[in-house]
Amino acid sequence: MTGIPLVDLQAAHAEVAQEVEVGFKRVLEYTAFIGGEEVAAFEREYAAFGGTEHCVGVANGTDALELALRAAGVGVGDEVILPANTFIATAEAVVRAGATPVLVDMDPQTYLIDPAAALAAVGPDTKAIVPVHLYGQMAPLESLRAAGVFIVEDAAQCQGALRNGVGPGVGGIAATSFYPGKNLGAYGDAGAVVTDDTALATSVRTIGSHGGLKKYVHDVVGVNSRLDALQAVVLRAKLSRLERWNTARRAAAARYDELLAPLTDVVRPVTLDGNLHVWHLYVVRVPAERRDAVLAHLNAAGVGAGLHYPIPVHLTPAFGYLGYGAGSFPQAEKAAGEILSLPLYPQITAAQQERVVAELTTALG
Repeated sequence: MTGIPLVDLQAAHAEVAQEVEVGFKRVLEYTAFIGGEEVAAFEREYAAFGGTEHCVGVANGTDALELALRAAGVGVGDEVILPANTFIATAEAVVRAGATPVLVDMDPQTYLIDPAAALAAVGPDTKAIVPVHLYGQMAPLESLRAAGVFIVEDAAQCQGALRNGVGPGVGGIAATSFYPGKNLGAYGDAGAVVTDDTALATSVRTIGSHGGLKKYVHDVVGVNSRLDALQAVVLRAKLSRLERWNTARRAAAARYDELLAPLTDVVRPVTLDGNLHVWHLYVVRVPAERRDAVLAHLNAAGVGAGLHYPIPVHLTPAFGYLGYGAGSFPQAEKAAGEILSLPLYPQITAAQQERVVAELTTALG
């Protein structure tokens, strides 16, 4: 029986293949591989899509977050608050900017950063808070703004999401990733920073281009992090379909909700009030003592389930130096042992979802 992938990149490519081929030929003809009109056009189009004034393309999502933090003035001696239940890149970007990560727990219902915990963690050295818009929905930014520090949004999983009608980066700054498996994915690494603030956008572009906007002019110590034209071609082709794809993801999530309702051992995801979810991932919870066996059963049956994320940041060896031990963030730690990501992508069929749920039912006994 044909397997069901966690993400079907082949199905997405089939929809854009012809347009991408034409675009690649265009880039090869003009040999504008770094920057150029393809990148500029994508930046304009993505800014318009998200409702921000500026978009700056960079090499990947981790760079995007680091550059956004640096543009916001984060550096050595500063502290940055972020949730413990995030991909390691969020914490990496903070360290690369020269600052110290300060971790907090999550809301057990939505898996988003706990605003009360974040506000309680604010201290004299706090420079920024990085709320992670996890699994396709945005964090409660309005609650976090009470801290009076920079909000640098990690928007790597929520292209097209809205909170109270507003997207990431509007009125602030947000970093996103176009890793191939994202809702808007490139054919390799790529990322971007979006903002309404011209000074912040200029700073990001300057840092990402060796510290200067003109050749051989280096105003600050920067890095080499630029979006290449071939990736821009892919992103432009997919961006024109993203709204439709996100709508399909919402329909698939609603179908999972209905199919999973009878399973009392499965906790379905919750959308925070005011959010328009784009369902980058459909993450359920199952009993911790059975989770790994359930995952093994699904994978053996050809169902590409996964874990996002199995180890909270503070329990990874890389960030052991922060001094947090087991039990520091009970909600994040409990969720890490129970979560399970089910296959979800715009082209998934009802029959495929029915098979996923049937195998999950069997695995749970």
